Amino acid sequence: MSAEASYDIAIIGAGPAGLYAAYYAGFRGLRTVLLDGLPQVGGQISTMYPEKLIHDVAGFAAIKGADFVAGLLEQSRRQDYDLKLEETVSEMVKEGDAYRLTTESGLTFQAKSAVIAAGLGRCEPRSLPALDGVSSSNIMHFVPDLSVLNDKDVVIAGGGDSAVDWALAAETRAKSVTIIHRRPRFRAHERSVEEMKNSSVKIIAPGEVLGYRKEGDAEILTVRDDAVGNVDLPFGKFIMALGFVSDLGAMGTWGLGIDGFRIPVKPDMETQLPRVFAIGDVSEYPGKVRLMSVGFGEAAIAVNHAAAAINPGMSVLPGHSTNEA
Repeated sequence: MSAEASYDIAIIGAGPAGLYAAYYAGFRGLRTVLLDGLPQVGGQISTMYPEKLIHDVAGFAAIKGADFVAGLLEQSRRQDYDLKLEETVSEMVKEGDAYRLTTESGLTFQAKSAVIAAGLGRCEPRSLPALDGVSSSNIMHFVPDLSVLNDKDVVIAGGGDSAVDWALAAETRAKSVTIIHRRPRFRAHERSVEEMKNSSVKIIAPGEVLGYRKEGDAEILTVRDDAVGNVDLPFGKFIMALGFVSDLGAMGTWGLGIDGFRIPVKPDMETQLPRVFAIGDVSEYPGKVRLMSVGFGEAAIAVNHAAAAINPGMSVLPGHSTNEA
């Protein structure tokens, strides 16, 4: 892609919503470029939980994260678009009826419209203060390959969906699983919490990791268990599922009216910038529900309105995909 490249639409972020937006943009006949700062598509799914099962997308009783991303990529590639990975957009400036976008590597191009599907932006996993300065290959924030948990004593810190999902995923393959949460109530989906409570997973809640030490080859956590006091907990793998610190980076300078880590949008997903739309986790509006299935609907809304905005003779309403060749 040269500096003179021009597109109808630029999609920033190649997670699930971005991939579906790329498919839909091609379906509407728009010249499209899809960019992501990561070396692979799929966003958080590919980075954090490719082996976990996803249960809440239509059409699948359960599907592994990596397989779901592969299906989205295959679907999107039915359309002709440019895919640019390891390219983080650092600047977006309006020039006449288009926007000039520049990436951190110096790539520059024009787009008549843009869809921001950046998820939570750049995410830095949270760590435990008690483990500051500790370096161990057995301490991790996510598990790209579940087989590393096989026959291990697995300890998980956290109380959200990721922590509970990792506990359930590890239970069938690990030697033992213990989850530690600072509060008595978990924030995860109620059904998952109930499943965990009925499993062999040991729950320490309220509890807190106080320290770490090595004794020979053994790695040990000191844990405050409110039920019995301080205990030593040897582990083979320790997962810190404590969430992430988000950073939207340069987007804060684009004039999007960012509120916290969210971009306010209108009912058509347009931001306060004309022909610039935001979808998925990064977007915000009254009644917003942050689910992948909602993000897919937002992608279709944004792309159809973008198509009509840059081609006034084009209807917002698309044709039926059953008519697609």
